[in-house]
Amino acid sequence: MRIATLSRTNLSFSTFLLTGFPGLEWAHHWISLPIFIGYLVAILGNITILHLVRTDPSLHQPMYYFLAILAVTDLGLCMSTLPSVLGVLWFDARTVSLVQCVLQQHFLHSFSFMESAVLFAMALDRLVAIRFPLRYASLLTGPRVALVGVVLGMRSAVLTAAPSVHLLKFDYCHPGALSHAYCLHQDMIRLACSDTRFNRIYGLCMIMLAMGSDVLFILLSYTIILRTVLAIASAGERVKALNTCVSHILAVLCFYVPVLGLSIVHRFGHHLSPLVHILMGTISVLFPPLMNPVIYSIKTQQIRHAILKVVSLGKMQ
Repeated sequence: MRIATLSRTNLSFSTFLLTGFPGLEWAHHWISLPIFIGYLVAILGNITILHLVRTDPSLHQPMYYFLAILAVTDLGLCMSTLPSVLGVLWFDARTVSLVQCVLQQHFLHSFSFMESAVLFAMALDRLVAIRFPLRYASLLTGPRVALVGVVLGMRSAVLTAAPSVHLLKFDYCHPGALSHAYCLHQDMIRLACSDTRFNRIYGLCMIMLAMGSDVLFILLSYTIILRTVLAIASAGERVKALNTCVSHILAVLCFYVPVLGLSIVHRFGHHLSPLVHILMGTISVLFPPLMNPVIYSIKTQQIRHAILKVVSLGKMQ
């Protein structure tokens, strides 16, 4: 396994090797089946959510607009990794150019930051709905929610722009393959022989400041929500208010738990098999887009009703 060592003037010809499941190359086609099904369900599920929110008038509410933004983000996460993952497993297409690798890691990390930010925005949505129910519709109008989505998307793209540009300027002379079937920022700087201090420090700061602040504000939002709900006299109203948050809490766990698990494995799991790292990496990029449509379809009554309405109309036709 070799990485082309080229001068700065010829970096566009540098190539990297992606990694499938080491030692299980003979079973790649079988391993690809559950992964392909997972991607397929994730894509169809999120497209279904987008279709329902667009076509069902009962879902034209701020909460479901944010859900649509989450679905777009999940589709972005899927499409960032799907071509290279299935390319490695189906066709042993392991070679990827520098530009392709930088673009892939840029979109993957951008959509990851976007997912974190959207989950924070959805927590604020639940906070406003429970804390200020009478002003909810006037505070979070459709155009305002759309503006929030655009701002969060631009924020996520800008956060990952600087390190991505630096990756294009690095010399890559350390032999070895990338750790996954897709490109990651930390993997690429591991193979660089240039000064990568900026990327290392910047990447750590962005994770702590961006995702860390998102987690902090989500916890703060739910602290205020819990205090507000406990102040409600009726037990039935308390349960009803908390039920509107269950889907979002599960979505938060589906995103942050795999990310935390992957971080722990990368930091402390040097003695573990590479298969563990690859499996955790696959779960971290596929699990949230796969589970979010399932969670909201099962736990949200309005989404269930919209799905049943579409199914019943299909049977009538």
